[in-house]
Amino acid sequence: MTFSEPSPAASESPQVPLIVAIDGPAGSGKSSVSKAVARRLGYGFLDTGAAYRAFAWFALERGVDTSEAEAVTATLPYFDYTIGTDPDGYAVLVGDTDVTEAIRDPRISATVSAVARVPEVRAFLTALFRSIAREQPLPGIVVEGRDITTVVEPEAEVRILLTASEEARMARRSLEISTQSAETVAEQLRSRDAADSKVVEFMSAADGVTTVDSTHLDFEQTIDAVIDVITTRTARNSHD
Repeated sequence: MTFSEPSPAASESPQVPLIVAIDGPAGSGKSSVSKAVARRLGYGFLDTGAAYRAFAWFALERGVDTSEAEAVTATLPYFDYTIGTDPDGYAVLVGDTDVTEAIRDPRISATVSAVARVPEVRAFLTALFRSIAREQPLPGIVVEGRDITTVVEPEAEVRILLTASEEARMARRSLEISTQSAETVAEQLRSRDAADSKVVEFMSAADGVTTVDSTHLDFEQTIDAVIDVITTRTARNSHD
């Protein structure tokens, strides 16, 4: 039996999109800025926090005690999750149920840190994020969320920590959540920071990660600052 040589097209490895990893605390603007950056550059956008929220929603819908790590872990094999990567609008599905809006409910916000602390959940979702990012058909994808620069995509070509002062983050989050008082939003932000700090370090940049402090920047200035980092890093890497 003889075998023909593979054609050049068949032997080429699929092109991996440029991955821009953006980390940062709640209220830093990483989601809205990441979407805008992806839109401007023609990249895909992956909201990793949506997966944790969707899993929290799924666990609650199944009546799981989210304070019990074993019960939470036992739910993972049944978690059928799908998310789009279009920065102009994407759906979040669990099975056939669209949970895009449901996962933003305050009861999910109050639960998500509990499930995110479970190591098996983080490992499961990390593998999922990497798969989604590498299957992206566009030339690049902006992946945003907690521990993206250190755990999920530590080898990303561009890694950014987007941060801001606590006061600035509280003010921004209050504008986003107009149905709650400023005091309630501030308390939720502090609680979220305290809970997340037990799992990940999100206020200090790891080696190789560029910090963008948006405390004194408006939205458009923050977008420009992030794109400047991407441009600089990719230009530097192309000459290495």
